[in-house]
Amino acid sequence: MILPRPLEQRRELGDFVRSHREKLNRQEVVGLPGGTRRRTPGLRREEAAQLCGLSVTWYTWLEQGRDISLSAAALARLASAFRLGRAARAYLFELAARRDPDQSESQAAVVPPCVLACVDLIAAPAYVLDRTWTARRWNVRAEHLFVGWLDGTGDRNLLRFIFLEPFARSLIHDYANRARRVVAEFRADVSPHLNDPAIHRLVEDLNERSEAFKRYWRERVVLGREGGERTFGHPVDGFLRYEQVTFALAGHPDLKLTMLIQR
Repeated sequence: MILPRPLEQRRELGDFVRSHREKLNRQEVVGLPGGTRRRTPGLRREEAAQLCGLSVTWYTWLEQGRDISLSAAALARLASAFRLGRAARAYLFELAARRDPDQSESQAAVVPPCVLACVDLIAAPAYVLDRTWTARRWNVRAEHLFVGWLDGTGDRNLLRFIFLEPFARSLIHDYANRARRVVAEFRADVSPHLNDPAIHRLVEDLNERSEAFKRYWRERVVLGREGGERTFGHPVDGFLRYEQVTFALAGHPDLKLTMLIQR
């Protein structure tokens, strides 16, 4: 079910679309018949509707901020016709409360090395997770802390470590509550990507191999990924207490940088 969008959000969407329509150069737009020159900037609404494959009435309502529901495919046509850049396209879909169909798995997998290298500069255990919560990079402090996950050559997926690696139960304090919360946070985090083949394969694999994950996943609890206290029973360093802080990386919304600040 799609909930009605607030009036301010609808107005912002309409103003955003209108401003980009007015910036378009009619002489450079493909798909419109030739016409006489005029003083009006950009395209007329009728021309923009034609480019986007929408009725003039529907397009007019969009610019007026009315509470209409546009499909993701229609928004994608608009973004393409208006030649929106990545940030503007993401803003369009955010305002419309829709998921961009062009946000593919392959696009999410491309990460510049310099983005990942920032982890090495952090003087605390730190790691970067991708959309599937698989570690893409971590520093030596994280490698030392996360025995059985980041210190070997096995699977780097955080969920597989928590639910399939026996040592996780002794490393992570309050294991049962933390494991249940992790599943709820993961569901919230990947909700826009449940049709992603990589996400689907991961969930199916965990459902088959872990009764605990299967039970928590079926509860359908959704919680935001939050920081807070994290405690561990390290085999060498003993009891460790940290404050977890997580950030989304600018320009790479599918990547999460997590740091553990010792208390």
